[in-house]
Amino acid sequence: MESFNPEVFTQFPWLFPCLASIFGLVVGSFLNVVIYRLPVMMEKEWKHDCAETFPELNIQLDSTPFNLSRPGSRCPKCNTPIRVIDNIPVLSWLMLRGKCHNCKTSISIRYPLIEALTAAMCTTLAFKLGFSYFSVALLFFTFYLIAATFIDLDTMLLPDQLTLPLMWGGIALAVFGISPVSLDSAVIGAMAGYLCLWSLYWLFKLLTGKEGMGYGDFKLLAALGAWLGWQSLPIIILLSSLVGLIFGIIQLRLQKKGIDKQFPFGPYLAIAGWVTLLWGNDIINWYFSSVLGI
Repeated sequence: MESFNPEVFTQFPWLFPCLASIFGLVVGSFLNVVIYRLPVMMEKEWKHDCAETFPELNIQLDSTPFNLSRPGSRCPKCNTPIRVIDNIPVLSWLMLRGKCHNCKTSISIRYPLIEALTAAMCTTLAFKLGFSYFSVALLFFTFYLIAATFIDLDTMLLPDQLTLPLMWGGIALAVFGISPVSLDSAVIGAMAGYLCLWSLYWLFKLLTGKEGMGYGDFKLLAALGAWLGWQSLPIIILLSSLVGLIFGIIQLRLQKKGIDKQFPFGPYLAIAGWVTLLWGNDIINWYFSSVLGI
């Protein structure tokens, strides 16, 4: 059996983006499962822990197995199992015209959009960076960011099951020399990323008596620092603040809610981290040349 030869991607530069796109579509379908089920799994775990800690409360537990693979996907309206042919990313939704094949209940357009978004981000990354083992790792980095973003949007939670493996993964890649980021830079990036938002959290709480963000945000920025190095943290923080300000104002305008209304910050960190990964140097060079004239 012949061993894998990475030079094939040099000979055929279109091959890696095509494979990344297909891989992104397939994983994007799985991410829809993760985004929906992981918060439910966390809630069931919390209830189980509370029931064990406080038996006098007689908390009723659901013993039905529930994880990323069980039970099988079903229509929430008629409980009909999803057929294999209905699980083709994007195409199945289009062929079904966005409706359950049995009861014709509408299927949210968010499912194919997440699949298409995942494929588009993977394709963009593959075109921009080309093939390397680190680029392959960055595909999984992208998957984690997408899952964390939509879970935070839905629940205002950033699960440790996503942020902590992401952080340790970035450090591990530096340890084994797969990442272009040095081990020192990755470790300092993780530490500085966490402590930066942790310090802002406590400063804001001391001044206002309110909590400005959650601990999941600290861990996500720590993960971004581990993958991109501490040098990238300033631009990530700046970009996430700008994106958060813009989308926060839009959200408040559309929903007509007060300025004290909470909104998740994790998605803006994820967007800023991914943009910095691909275009951080370009943004910095543009800023120094066009804005500062250096």
